[in-house]
Amino acid sequence: MENVVKAGIFGVCVGDALGVPVEFKSRDQLKRSPVTEMRALGTHHQPAGTWSDDGSLTLCLTDSLCNGYDPEDMALKFLQWYNAEIWTPHGRVFDIGIATSQAISRISKGTPPTLCGGNSEFDNGNGSLMRILPLLFYIKDFPIEKRFDITKDVSSITHSHIRSVIACFIYLELALEILKGKDKWEAYRAMQIKVRNFLDYHPVCSQNEMDKFHRILELKIGEYDLAPIHTLQEEEISSSGYVLHSLEASLWCFLNSEAYAEAVLKAVNLGEDTDTTGAITGGLAGIYYGFENIPEEWVNELVRKNDIEALCEKLHKKLMK
Repeated sequence: MENVVKAGIFGVCVGDALGVPVEFKSRDQLKRSPVTEMRALGTHHQPAGTWSDDGSLTLCLTDSLCNGYDPEDMALKFLQWYNAEIWTPHGRVFDIGIATSQAISRISKGTPPTLCGGNSEFDNGNGSLMRILPLLFYIKDFPIEKRFDITKDVSSITHSHIRSVIACFIYLELALEILKGKDKWEAYRAMQIKVRNFLDYHPVCSQNEMDKFHRILELKIGEYDLAPIHTLQEEEISSSGYVLHSLEASLWCFLNSEAYAEAVLKAVNLGEDTDTTGAITGGLAGIYYGFENIPEEWVNELVRKNDIEALCEKLHKKLMK
């Protein structure tokens, strides 16, 4: 566990940075010119190794957890980032989702943090899933009911609809099984069983909402047994900014690869929301394969590498005794 915080956080930020220059490019465009290394310029005209709002909000959450668990402080740090006071790569914010922007506006007006996120079905972008990974290191020793409640509160700072919450919950439960040292397939099966049992016995959502995750949890819909996520073909995987698409795409990339680089490049080259698919995939792959498996040249190109490393060390000392 020596480098697991570092592996996870760098995993997110490197995956994010790989995707920034090609965000919104189509899958067909990336098939003609695939990402194979860090690029400069592109969609947002940023230097190579620049992370986006995914990395920034992940680092804000990490920073907050270094001082203990406090949703008020998390929300404040998100606001400070929005005002370009903390955790920007180059001193300004160049990328932010609509739902996150609206939530931060509510934070600035004094709304309690867990009431700031949108809660309609149309508020299910991937803005809480993309930043949720650091919470793993805080909730890892709690019972599942408490893990769910905390995940719900932290997601709800920007995204409070139950679909976004369950997506974050599934992601963290898988990461937790990986953190225990399990093989990825063993970890995935354990996550499926735990989450299905939890959702069956805790009335946190409707059956209709639970069924949305059938490709991940291998749920039976009516009389049909549907194909599990890892067996699908690439054309059956969407990579939009919708939270369910982002989670499915990231799990598909992680389960169908054998190294960190393979996983995140597969994610980025799916196209569309490339930075976020890269970040979400990168968090899991970083923890599973370890920091040493992240290509050294990518780590060295990462903007504010030393600041990120110092923050990881701080959280490690706080939570990984």
